Amino acid sequence: MPGLMGYSHISLSVTSRDASVAFYRDVFDFEPYEVLDHEAWLETISVHPVTGMVLGFQQHRDNDGEPFEHRRTGLDHLAFRVASRDELVAWQARLVERGAVYTPIADREYGSVLCARDPDGIQVELFYRVNHPEPALTTRGDDHG
Repeated sequence: MPGLMGYSHISLSVTSRDASVAFYRDVFDFEPYEVLDHEAWLETISVHPVTGMVLGFQQHRDNDGEPFEHRRTGLDHLAFRVASRDELVAWQARLVERGAVYTPIADREYGSVLCARDPDGIQVELFYRVNHPEPALTTRGDDHG
């Protein structure tokens, strides 16, 4: 069976590439890596320097400014895992400091969640759960072929 090595990137369609790049840089420390503008879109690829997560922000030139709606087919929300419940408290303080729109930490049966909204209203969750599933940290050898 062909293998997967984890996710490559997440690309978000946004109404303002520049506003989204600034938000994810200022709040979550994603750094712009590459600009891939095209006649049909503007795009910046950003990378988180600690985790290596890659987010793309794509502004389609024919976007009519329609707001994000999580009930439509497609993206519901974006969630980042954090190391502890105390980390959520620190993130909440950072969201306040940065003037981000957010909902206070909620402790649920499935875990603890802190939600913020990006410039397009996309919900960005910071999530902590005891015994969160871990990715397999194995390497693929020649015997998997």
